[in-house]
Amino acid sequence: MKPFIEKCAEKGFLFSAILSASITILILSFMIFFSFPIFKGGDIAAFFTLGWNPYEGKFGILPMMAGTGIIASLALFIATPFGIGCSALISVFSKGSSGRFLRKVVEFMTGIPTVIYGFVAIFLLVPFIREIFEKGTGMCVLSASIMLALLILPTIVLFLSDAFNSVPRSYIDAADSLGATPAQKLVYVIIPYAWKGIISGLVLAAGRAVGDTLIALMIAGNALQIPTGLDDAARTLTSHIALIIASDYESPEFKSIFLCGLILFTFTTLIVLIMRSLGYFKILGKR
Repeated sequence: MKPFIEKCAEKGFLFSAILSASITILILSFMIFFSFPIFKGGDIAAFFTLGWNPYEGKFGILPMMAGTGIIASLALFIATPFGIGCSALISVFSKGSSGRFLRKVVEFMTGIPTVIYGFVAIFLLVPFIREIFEKGTGMCVLSASIMLALLILPTIVLFLSDAFNSVPRSYIDAADSLGATPAQKLVYVIIPYAWKGIISGLVLAAGRAVGDTLIALMIAGNALQIPTGLDDAARTLTSHIALIIASDYESPEFKSIFLCGLILFTFTTLIVLIMRSLGYFKILGKR
């Protein structure tokens, strides 16, 4: 028979898993319930248009959906190679005291409030971007994406470094016996074995990029348009919710934020499914 403590631990983990799943389902049900009047009214198509002007009866959230997708995707595209490089530096190329020091620096970055990132970006990054494009205010898609990439970078680094450290020592010793360089071990041994951990890190980073509010609110420009260039201002769904939350409870613009929340939930779910699918096909490819 299993020891009593082990049984309690199993029950506790099972309860935690059920509780987490239940909360997720309750949040989804909450969004669907408060979005239902929009679907019931038959005017759902009006919310997937380009125009947002409550004074004229226009409640299109398509520009915010586009802004969310573009800024989050660009931030993930920027952060991923840096995350892999920093993780490799910590776990492969700079093991020992230097690697531990670099990891402590990354862990410290996770504790910096998001508003500090935005505040620093306003005074340092935004003027720099404005000088590069020589037009506009500098509060644009590129500024928000760069700072958002910096925000999600610690998440990627910590997950990937843990995944790299999980590679069995026998694999590393076998590569060393064949005369593999650290770069060769990283490319041919560590990354293929740690693929599932890499996917998990990217899933969490992508979810945070989609769900962040303050970075986009402070430095993306909050323009109600679909951005066509890196120097264009944009508004994300999260910043849109933050700006509209003070509206009248019965107003259409207030009701639209529940639809925005439902779309954000769907975005995050799709990100998880896509990333998990990539990991699944990678595993099949090994077989």
